[in-house]
Amino acid sequence: MAKTNPPFMSGVPELLLLRLLDGKEMYGYELVRSVREVTDEAVSLGEGVIYPVLHALERDGALRSRRKAVGGRTRVYYSLTTRGRRRLKDLSADWVRIQGGVAAALGASIRV
Repeated sequence: MAKTNPPFMSGVPELLLLRLLDGKEMYGYELVRSVREVTDEAVSLGEGVIYPVLHALERDGALRSRRKAVGGRTRVYYSLTTRGRRRLKDLSADWVRIQGGVAAALGASIRV
C-alpha cells in the first residue's frame, strides 16, 4: 500500500515542479506523472496539488504558460522564466542545507 505524503512536505511540490520545468516545458498531467517517476514513487502529487502551485508560480512570474493544440485537445504548457530559475536555485540551496542538517541529526548520538 502506498504511503501518503507526510506533513513536512511543505515547499517540496514547488521545488519539484521548478526542477522538472527547468529541463523542458510540460503540461499539468505530464508533471503529475513525472514527479512520481523522478522520485521513484516516493512522492505522488495529484492535480489538486499541482495546479494550484503552477498557478501561484505563474502569478509570481516564475512560470509562463501557453496553450497548445494536441490531438484535438488544448493543453496548457508551463515553462520557467528567469525569475523561476532564480527561485529554483534558492530553493535548491535551502533544501540541500536542510537535508544536510536533518541527516546530521539522524546520524548523531543524541542524549536526552
